[in-house]
Amino acid sequence: MLLSRPCRALATVLFAALLAALVPAAAARADSRPVQGGRLDWGIKSSFQSYVTGPVAQGSWSLTGGAATVGAQYRFHTARGAYDPATGTFEAAFSGGVRFTGHRKPDGSHELDLTVSRPRVVVRAGAGTLYADVTGKDKGTGRTTARARVPLATLNLAGIDMRGATGPVSLANVPAVLTAQGATAFAGYYPAGTALDPVSLTVDVRAAAPEKTPGKAPGETPAKSPEKTPAATAPATGAFRTAAVDWGVRRTFREYVTGAIAQGSWSLTGGAQDGGALFRFPSGTGAYDPARGTLDASFAGAVRFTGTHLDLTLSRVTVRVSGGTGTLGADVTTGGKTEKNVPLVTFEAPALAPKDGLAAVTEAPATLTEGGARAFGGMYRAGTAMDPVSLAVAVTPTAELPALPDLGSATGAPAPAPTTAAPAAAPAPAGSGAPVGLLAAAGAGVLAAALAALLLVRRRRAARETPAG
Repeated sequence: MLLSRPCRALATVLFAALLAALVPAAAARADSRPVQGGRLDWGIKSSFQSYVTGPVAQGSWSLTGGAATVGAQYRFHTARGAYDPATGTFEAAFSGGVRFTGHRKPDGSHELDLTVSRPRVVVRAGAGTLYADVTGKDKGTGRTTARARVPLATLNLAGIDMRGATGPVSLANVPAVLTAQGATAFAGYYPAGTALDPVSLTVDVRAAAPEKTPGKAPGETPAKSPEKTPAATAPATGAFRTAAVDWGVRRTFREYVTGAIAQGSWSLTGGAQDGGALFRFPSGTGAYDPARGTLDASFAGAVRFTGTHLDLTLSRVTVRVSGGTGTLGADVTTGGKTEKNVPLVTFEAPALAPKDGLAAVTEAPATLTEGGARAFGGMYRAGTAMDPVSLAVAVTPTAELPALPDLGSATGAPAPAPTTAAPAAAPAPAGSGAPVGLLAAAGAGVLAAALAALLLVRRRRAARETPAG
């Protein structure tokens, strides 16, 4: 049946209203920009750190997944997510974790065993939440439970407007409060509402990807046929394409260098890279025998530690692997004198065989040698556990070295403060940041209203046209 003219007019108006309700939200989502690279600094709760390492729990904490320390805070790396400068909607997930253990039992396990990893910060309509993966033992039952993406803490964003950033996004010392779900995941050590350590982050925001238009753009040359990739064949014995070794020396040594006693720092030269919890020495050259699992390689870059009564440089790093054991050495310069090719640490490398063109050792525990103990001026004894060693040797043209933790830009612009007395972190304009489900519901509501109106018009028209009696 054809609709009457009034019905058609009403349908046109309501359809336009439906488009008006949906299009602005779609436009806002199109302005979302990728977050790629950055770090989050968070101590979780400093008093909990003290409790774990104190005389009651007599425990310790350790870092996982490339997490680092900055003073009393833990640094999580390699941010990935999205940011909408129009609405202030923000989401960034980070890598790395920290594990707390304490109250050691006779069997070697711990009554306290809690891991917090992969934190994620989400800001929507001015409200902030910090999520994390949490694995812990319940205080009462001792049962271990793993929970993913727990809303661990609410973030107080008062005085902060997340909208309008054009470069890196930075938040500093944002107050955090434990949620009810966080209290449960935190093994019941603290009740909901407990103040946690403040959260700081800096992330890089990339430009929004340009929209693709169908067809060939003016002046565009025809696409070339894809070139065939050469087969990934292994090189002859003794050769490899490139290699890198990652080593953080020792976490407590780095903390000593930058702490209140040495009041120092470190600097990298010659291509060495800082991954937060480790230093990467790249551009490896030398000989590798995949059949025997042997390696004799030297690497570029140097790290120099300076501070009060401290000046130590490690350069010309070497790695030798034979019989399933690796030795990392370096030229050691201290007090103006250089000792060449000092063996610093040994580590296990039982299976240095290529897989998909890459031979790798990942976070192998390392032990200080006698030469290493002398290099550090007797600060540590031979046999002391040092930071783990990671080694990667690319033996085919297509093999890629593992990515270094991405800490983002050195500095980030703070989120702009509000210019009026209105609440900071102002809520997004209506319809601009609503989830897809809400948009669908809104669209369905408008459509339902349109159908109801059409039925009402048709019923009234039919009533007028039906003869009485």
